[in-house]
Amino acid sequence: MWHDYFLFLLKAVTMVVAVVFITVAVVSIISQARQTQVGEGGPRPLRIRRLNEEIESRRKRLREALDRSDGGIKAKVQRLARRLRGKKAGAGPEMAAAPRDADVSSPGSLREAVDTEARVEEDAHSGNGADETGVESGESPRSFVLRFDGDIRASAVDALREEVSAVLQVARPGTDRVLLVLDSPGGMVPGYGLAAAQLARLRTRGIELVAVVDRVAASGGYMMAAVADRIVAAPFAILGSIGVVAQIPNIHRLLKENNIDVELHTAGQYKRTLTLLGENTEAGREKFREEIEQTHELFKQFLNRFRPQLDLDKLATGEHWLGEDALTLGLIDAIGTSDDLILEAIEAGDTYEITQPLKKRGLLARMNASLQSAASEWRQPL
Repeated sequence: MWHDYFLFLLKAVTMVVAVVFITVAVVSIISQARQTQVGEGGPRPLRIRRLNEEIESRRKRLREALDRSDGGIKAKVQRLARRLRGKKAGAGPEMAAAPRDADVSSPGSLREAVDTEARVEEDAHSGNGADETGVESGESPRSFVLRFDGDIRASAVDALREEVSAVLQVARPGTDRVLLVLDSPGGMVPGYGLAAAQLARLRTRGIELVAVVDRVAASGGYMMAAVADRIVAAPFAILGSIGVVAQIPNIHRLLKENNIDVELHTAGQYKRTLTLLGENTEAGREKFREEIEQTHELFKQFLNRFRPQLDLDKLATGEHWLGEDALTLGLIDAIGTSDDLILEAIEAGDTYEITQPLKKRGLLARMNASLQSAASEWRQPL
Protein backbone atom coordinates (compact mmCIF):
# COMPACT_ATOMS: atom_id res chain seq x y z
CA MET A 1 0.00 0.00 0.00
CA TRP A 2 2.69 2.47 1.00
CA HIS A 3 4.72 1.47 -2.04
CA ASP A 4 1.80 2.27 -4.37
CA TYR A 5 1.14 5.56 -2.60
CA PHE A 6 4.80 6.56 -2.85
CA LEU A 7 4.88 5.68 -6.56
CA PHE A 8 1.72 7.73 -7.16
CA LEU A 9 3.20 10.67 -5.24
CA LEU A 10 6.43 10.50 -7.23
CA LYS A 11 4.53 10.49 -10.52
CA ALA A 12 2.38 13.42 -9.38
CA VAL A 13 5.44 15.46 -8.38
CA THR A 14 7.10 14.65 -11.70
CA MET A 15 4.03 15.81 -13.61
CA VAL A 16 3.80 19.05 -11.61
CA VAL A 17 7.49 19.83 -12.16
CA ALA A 18 7.14 19.12 -15.88
CA VAL A 19 4.07 21.36 -16.21
CA VAL A 20 5.76 24.20 -14.28
CA PHE A 21 8.92 23.90 -16.37
CA ILE A 22 6.99 24.00 -19.66
CA THR A 23 4.84 26.91 -18.49
CA VAL A 24 7.86 28.93 -17.39
CA ALA A 25 9.64 28.22 -20.67
CA VAL A 26 6.65 29.30 -22.79
CA VAL A 27 6.04 32.46 -20.74
CA SER A 28 9.74 33.32 -20.86
CA ILE A 29 9.85 33.00 -24.66
CA ILE A 30 6.75 35.19 -25.06
CA SER A 31 8.09 37.76 -22.59
CA GLN A 32 11.47 37.95 -24.32
CA ALA A 33 9.76 38.37 -27.70
CA ARG A 34 7.67 41.24 -26.40
CA GLN A 35 10.67 42.93 -24.81
CA THR A 36 12.56 42.66 -28.08
CA GLN A 37 9.68 44.30 -29.96
CA VAL A 38 9.15 47.23 -27.56
CA GLY A 39 12.77 47.60 -26.46
CA GLU A 40 12.07 46.89 -22.79
CA GLY A 41 13.84 44.78 -20.23
CA GLY A 42 17.13 46.66 -20.24
CA PRO A 43 18.67 48.62 -17.39
CA ARG A 44 17.12 51.88 -16.31
CA PRO A 45 18.98 55.20 -16.43
CA LEU A 46 21.71 55.68 -13.85
CA ARG A 47 20.72 57.25 -10.54
CA ILE A 48 23.35 59.70 -9.29
CA ARG A 49 23.34 61.25 -5.81
CA ARG A 50 25.80 63.86 -4.55
CA LEU A 51 26.39 62.67 -1.00
CA ASN A 52 27.98 65.96 0.11
CA GLU A 53 24.60 67.69 -0.02
CA GLU A 54 22.96 65.03 2.14
CA ILE A 55 25.70 65.19 4.77
CA GLU A 56 25.62 69.00 4.83
CA SER A 57 21.83 68.98 5.20
CA ARG A 58 22.02 66.42 8.01
CA ARG A 59 24.70 68.45 9.78
CA LYS A 60 22.59 71.58 9.53
CA ARG A 61 19.51 69.88 10.98
CA LEU A 62 21.55 68.43 13.83
CA ARG A 63 23.01 71.84 14.68
CA GLU A 64 19.55 73.37 14.69
CA ALA A 65 18.34 70.63 17.03
CA LEU A 66 21.30 71.22 19.36
CA ASP A 67 20.64 74.97 19.37
CA ARG A 68 17.01 74.40 20.31
CA SER A 69 18.01 72.11 23.16
CA ASP A 70 20.71 74.51 24.38
CA GLY A 71 18.54 76.81 26.55
CA GLY A 72 15.98 77.79 23.90
CA ILE A 73 15.25 81.38 22.84
CA LYS A 74 16.17 82.90 26.20
CA ALA A 75 19.70 81.52 26.01
CA LYS A 76 20.09 82.75 22.43
CA VAL A 77 19.00 86.28 23.48
CA GLN A 78 21.52 86.22 26.30
CA ARG A 79 24.33 85.10 23.98
CA LEU A 80 23.37 87.79 21.47
CA ALA A 81 23.43 90.43 24.24
CA ARG A 82 26.91 89.33 25.32
CA ARG A 83 28.14 89.53 21.74
CA LEU A 84 26.74 93.04 21.33
CA ARG A 85 28.43 94.15 24.55
CA GLY A 86 31.66 92.63 23.34
CA LYS A 87 31.36 94.49 20.04
CA LYS A 88 30.85 97.82 21.80
CA ALA A 89 33.85 97.14 23.99
CA GLY A 90 35.95 96.39 20.89
CA ALA A 91 36.14 92.66 21.49
CA GLY A 92 36.02 91.18 17.99
CA PRO A 93 37.15 87.54 18.32
CA GLU A 94 33.81 86.28 19.63
CA MET A 95 31.90 87.97 16.83
CA ALA A 96 34.37 86.69 14.26
CA ALA A 97 33.78 83.14 15.38
CA ALA A 98 30.04 83.15 14.70
CA PRO A 99 30.02 83.08 10.89
CA ARG A 100 32.42 80.15 10.87
CA ASP A 101 29.79 77.67 12.09
CA ALA A 102 27.11 79.19 9.87
CA ASP A 103 29.42 78.90 6.88
CA VAL A 104 29.69 75.14 7.20
CA SER A 105 26.00 74.38 7.11
CA SER A 106 24.45 77.33 5.28
CA PRO A 107 22.98 76.87 1.77
CA GLY A 108 25.41 79.53 0.55
CA SER A 109 28.39 77.33 1.33
CA LEU A 110 27.19 74.73 -1.20
CA ARG A 111 26.74 77.39 -3.88
CA GLU A 112 30.25 78.68 -3.18
CA ALA A 113 31.63 75.15 -3.49
CA VAL A 114 29.86 74.68 -6.83
CA ASP A 115 31.15 78.06 -8.07
CA THR A 116 34.66 77.17 -6.96
CA GLU A 117 34.48 73.82 -8.76
CA ALA A 118 33.27 75.58 -11.92
CA ARG A 119 36.18 78.03 -11.76
CA VAL A 120 38.63 75.17 -11.27
CA GLU A 121 37.23 73.35 -14.29
CA GLU A 122 37.38 76.52 -16.36
CA ASP A 123 41.03 77.07 -15.40
CA ALA A 124 41.79 73.44 -16.18
CA HIS A 125 40.29 73.80 -19.65
CA SER A 126 42.32 76.94 -20.25
CA GLY A 127 45.51 75.25 -19.04
CA ASN A 128 46.04 77.43 -15.96
CA GLY A 129 47.90 75.69 -13.15
CA ALA A 130 47.89 72.28 -14.82
CA ASP A 131 50.75 69.85 -14.44
CA GLU A 132 52.18 67.58 -17.13
CA THR A 133 49.25 65.18 -16.86
CA GLY A 134 46.75 67.96 -17.51
CA VAL A 135 45.30 67.74 -13.98
CA GLU A 136 44.92 70.89 -11.93
CA SER A 137 47.56 70.83 -9.19
CA GLY A 138 45.11 72.10 -6.56
CA GLU A 139 42.20 69.97 -7.76
CA SER A 140 40.36 68.03 -5.07
CA PRO A 141 39.74 64.34 -5.72
CA ARG A 142 36.28 63.10 -6.55
CA SER A 143 34.99 59.80 -5.25
CA PHE A 144 32.40 57.50 -6.82
CA VAL A 145 30.57 55.08 -4.55
CA LEU A 146 29.37 51.81 -6.09
CA ARG A 147 27.49 49.06 -4.26
CA PHE A 148 27.42 45.35 -5.03
CA ASP A 149 25.04 43.05 -3.16
CA GLY A 150 25.84 39.60 -4.45
CA ASP A 151 23.66 36.51 -4.78
CA ILE A 152 24.63 33.07 -6.04
CA ARG A 153 24.19 34.12 -9.70
CA ALA A 154 25.96 37.50 -9.27
CA SER A 155 22.84 39.14 -10.69
CA ALA A 156 24.12 42.62 -9.79
CA VAL A 157 26.88 42.31 -12.40
CA ASP A 158 24.52 43.73 -15.05
CA ALA A 159 24.22 46.93 -13.03
CA LEU A 160 27.93 46.94 -12.15
CA ARG A 161 29.06 46.93 -15.77
CA GLU A 162 26.90 49.99 -16.52
CA GLU A 163 28.15 51.83 -13.44
CA VAL A 164 31.80 51.11 -14.23
CA SER A 165 31.36 52.27 -17.82
CA ALA A 166 29.82 55.52 -16.59
CA VAL A 167 32.67 56.16 -14.14
CA LEU A 168 35.32 55.53 -16.78
CA GLN A 169 33.81 58.29 -18.93
CA VAL A 170 34.36 61.01 -16.30
CA ALA A 171 36.93 59.80 -13.75
CA ARG A 172 40.42 61.33 -13.82
CA PRO A 173 43.25 58.78 -13.55
CA GLY A 174 45.54 59.44 -10.61
CA THR A 175 43.07 61.88 -9.01
CA ASP A 176 39.62 60.32 -8.61
CA ARG A 177 38.84 57.02 -6.94
CA VAL A 178 36.06 54.46 -6.66
CA LEU A 179 34.74 53.09 -3.36
CA LEU A 180 33.12 49.69 -3.84
CA VAL A 181 30.84 48.70 -0.94
CA LEU A 182 30.86 44.93 -1.37
CA ASP A 183 28.63 42.34 0.29
CA SER A 184 28.67 38.85 -1.21
CA PRO A 185 29.13 35.25 -0.05
CA GLY A 186 30.11 34.15 -3.56
CA GLY A 187 28.36 32.02 -6.16
CA MET A 188 28.63 30.91 -9.78
CA VAL A 189 32.00 31.08 -11.51
CA PRO A 190 30.98 32.89 -14.74
CA GLY A 191 29.00 35.61 -12.94
CA TYR A 192 31.68 36.47 -10.40
CA GLY A 193 34.42 36.14 -12.97
CA LEU A 194 32.66 38.78 -15.06
CA ALA A 195 32.14 41.02 -12.00
CA ALA A 196 35.85 40.87 -11.17
CA ALA A 197 36.71 41.64 -14.80
CA GLN A 198 34.52 44.74 -14.66
CA LEU A 199 36.44 46.01 -11.64
CA ALA A 200 39.73 45.26 -13.38
CA ARG A 201 38.72 47.79 -16.05
CA LEU A 202 39.09 50.53 -13.43
CA ARG A 203 42.61 49.48 -12.46
CA THR A 204 43.62 49.18 -16.11
CA ARG A 205 42.62 52.82 -16.64
CA GLY A 206 44.53 54.01 -13.58
CA ILE A 207 41.49 54.69 -11.37
CA GLU A 208 42.15 53.91 -7.71
CA LEU A 209 39.75 51.24 -6.45
CA VAL A 210 39.06 50.66 -2.75
CA ALA A 211 36.85 47.73 -1.74
CA VAL A 212 35.17 47.98 1.65
CA VAL A 213 33.47 44.97 3.26
CA ASP A 214 31.03 45.52 6.11
CA ARG A 215 29.69 41.98 6.37
CA VAL A 216 31.03 39.34 3.97
CA ALA A 217 33.25 38.96 0.92
CA ALA A 218 33.85 35.26 0.57
CA SER A 219 34.76 33.01 -2.35
CA GLY A 220 33.61 34.84 -5.50
CA GLY A 221 33.01 37.93 -3.36
CA TYR A 222 36.62 37.90 -2.24
CA MET A 223 37.71 37.40 -5.85
CA MET A 224 36.04 40.75 -6.59
CA ALA A 225 37.61 42.44 -3.55
CA ALA A 226 41.08 41.22 -4.51
CA VAL A 227 41.03 43.34 -7.67
CA ALA A 228 41.02 46.53 -5.57
CA ASP A 229 44.15 48.53 -4.77
CA ARG A 230 43.11 48.40 -1.10
CA ILE A 231 40.68 46.23 0.85
CA VAL A 232 39.11 47.60 4.04
CA ALA A 233 36.87 45.42 6.19
CA ALA A 234 34.92 45.69 9.42
CA PRO A 235 36.39 43.88 12.44
CA PHE A 236 33.93 40.98 12.23
CA ALA A 237 33.45 40.83 8.47
CA ILE A 238 33.88 37.38 6.90
CA LEU A 239 36.58 37.06 4.25
CA GLY A 240 38.38 34.33 2.33
CA SER A 241 36.80 30.98 1.47
CA ILE A 242 39.22 30.60 -1.42
CA GLY A 243 37.94 27.34 -2.81
CA VAL A 244 35.45 25.68 -5.14
CA VAL A 245 32.50 23.49 -4.21
CA ALA A 246 29.99 21.54 -6.29
CA GLN A 247 27.27 19.09 -5.41
CA ILE A 248 24.28 17.45 -7.06
CA PRO A 249 21.74 14.92 -5.82
CA ASN A 250 21.27 11.72 -7.78
CA ILE A 251 17.99 9.78 -7.66
CA HIS A 252 18.87 7.14 -10.25
CA ARG A 253 18.50 4.20 -7.84
CA LEU A 254 15.09 5.45 -6.68
CA LEU A 255 13.88 5.68 -10.27
CA LYS A 256 15.31 2.27 -11.08
CA GLU A 257 13.47 0.67 -8.14
CA ASN A 258 10.23 2.07 -9.51
CA ASN A 259 10.94 0.96 -13.10
CA ILE A 260 11.44 4.52 -14.40
CA ASP A 261 14.00 4.80 -17.19
CA VAL A 262 15.98 7.92 -18.02
CA GLU A 263 17.74 8.15 -21.38
CA LEU A 264 20.68 10.50 -21.85
CA HIS A 265 22.37 10.85 -25.24
CA THR A 266 25.56 12.88 -25.66
CA ALA A 267 28.15 13.49 -28.34
CA GLY A 268 31.55 13.78 -26.74
CA GLN A 269 33.06 11.71 -23.96
CA TYR A 270 32.71 14.35 -21.26
CA LYS A 271 29.71 16.33 -22.51
CA ARG A 272 27.94 15.34 -19.31
CA THR A 273 29.93 14.05 -16.33
CA LEU A 274 27.46 13.85 -13.42
CA THR A 275 23.69 13.91 -13.81
CA LEU A 276 20.66 14.23 -11.56
CA LEU A 277 18.64 11.35 -13.00
CA GLY A 278 21.04 9.07 -14.86
CA GLU A 279 23.59 6.56 -13.60
CA ASN A 280 26.92 8.21 -12.82
CA THR A 281 30.18 6.46 -13.64
CA GLU A 282 33.53 6.59 -11.87
CA ALA A 283 35.09 8.10 -14.99
CA GLY A 284 32.50 10.86 -14.89
CA ARG A 285 33.19 11.51 -11.20
CA GLU A 286 36.92 11.72 -11.84
CA LYS A 287 36.44 14.21 -14.67
CA PHE A 288 34.12 16.24 -12.46
CA ARG A 289 36.76 16.43 -9.71
CA GLU A 290 39.37 17.38 -12.31
CA GLU A 291 37.22 20.31 -13.45
CA ILE A 292 36.82 21.52 -9.88
CA GLU A 293 40.58 21.40 -9.28
CA GLN A 294 41.19 23.28 -12.52
CA THR A 295 38.77 26.02 -11.48
CA HIS A 296 40.46 26.25 -8.08
CA GLU A 297 43.84 26.63 -9.73
CA LEU A 298 42.54 29.45 -11.95
CA PHE A 299 41.10 31.12 -8.86
CA LYS A 300 44.52 31.07 -7.18
CA GLN A 301 46.25 32.40 -10.30
CA PHE A 302 43.79 35.28 -10.42
CA LEU A 303 44.46 36.18 -6.78
CA ASN A 304 48.20 35.91 -7.28
CA ARG A 305 48.01 38.47 -10.10
CA PHE A 306 46.30 41.13 -7.97
CA ARG A 307 47.54 40.25 -4.45
CA PRO A 308 50.88 38.49 -4.91
CA GLN A 309 51.68 38.92 -1.22
CA LEU A 310 49.14 36.23 -0.24
CA ASP A 311 50.42 32.86 0.94
CA LEU A 312 47.97 30.83 -1.13
CA ASP A 313 49.35 27.50 0.06
CA LYS A 314 48.08 28.50 3.49
CA LEU A 315 45.01 30.53 2.55
CA ALA A 316 43.49 28.72 -0.48
CA THR A 317 41.99 25.96 1.66
CA GLY A 318 38.36 27.07 1.55
CA GLU A 319 38.54 28.48 5.08
CA HIS A 320 37.25 31.91 6.01
CA TRP A 321 38.47 34.44 8.57
CA LEU A 322 37.10 37.42 10.45
CA GLY A 323 38.37 40.93 9.79
CA GLU A 324 41.05 41.17 12.49
CA ASP A 325 42.58 37.81 11.55
CA ALA A 326 42.23 38.60 7.85
CA LEU A 327 44.34 41.72 8.40
CA THR A 328 47.10 39.68 10.04
CA LEU A 329 47.06 37.19 7.16
CA GLY A 330 47.20 39.92 4.50
CA LEU A 331 43.75 39.25 3.07
CA ILE A 332 42.85 42.90 3.74
CA ASP A 333 44.83 46.11 4.20
CA ALA A 334 42.96 47.95 6.97
CA ILE A 335 40.12 47.74 9.46
CA GLY A 336 37.19 50.12 8.94
CA THR A 337 33.63 50.49 7.71
CA SER A 338 32.04 51.92 4.59
CA ASP A 339 30.58 54.77 6.66
CA ASP A 340 34.07 55.91 7.70
CA LEU A 341 35.44 55.80 4.16
CA ILE A 342 32.48 57.63 2.67
CA LEU A 343 32.71 60.42 5.26
CA GLU A 344 36.45 60.74 4.59
CA ALA A 345 35.75 60.96 0.86
CA ILE A 346 33.16 63.68 1.43
CA GLU A 347 35.63 65.70 3.49
CA ALA A 348 38.22 65.36 0.73
CA GLY A 349 36.00 66.38 -2.19
CA ASP A 350 32.82 65.77 -4.14
CA THR A 351 31.43 62.28 -3.62
CA TYR A 352 28.79 60.70 -5.84
CA GLU A 353 26.87 57.48 -5.34
CA ILE A 354 26.03 55.78 -8.63
CA THR A 355 23.41 53.07 -8.84
CA GLN A 356 21.83 51.29 -11.78
CA PRO A 357 18.23 50.33 -10.93
CA LEU A 358 17.18 47.22 -12.78
CA LYS A 359 13.70 46.43 -13.98
CA LYS A 360 11.93 44.24 -11.44
CA ARG A 361 11.28 40.75 -12.71
CA GLY A 362 8.10 38.87 -12.02
CA LEU A 363 7.84 35.49 -10.34
CA LEU A 364 7.89 33.54 -13.60
CA ALA A 365 10.95 35.42 -14.83
CA ARG A 366 12.81 34.68 -11.59
CA MET A 367 11.83 31.01 -11.77
CA ASN A 368 13.03 30.85 -15.36
CA ALA A 369 16.36 32.41 -14.40
CA SER A 370 16.77 29.94 -11.56
CA LEU A 371 16.01 26.99 -13.84
CA GLN A 372 18.47 28.22 -16.45
CA SER A 373 21.12 28.64 -13.77
CA ALA A 374 20.49 25.16 -12.40
CA ALA A 375 20.57 23.66 -15.89
CA SER A 376 23.82 25.27 -16.96
CA GLU A 377 26.31 26.62 -14.43
CA TRP A 378 25.36 24.79 -11.22
CA ARG A 379 28.43 22.64 -11.29
CA GLN A 380 31.17 24.93 -10.06
CA PRO A 381 30.10 27.64 -7.58
CA LEU A 382 32.92 29.58 -5.95
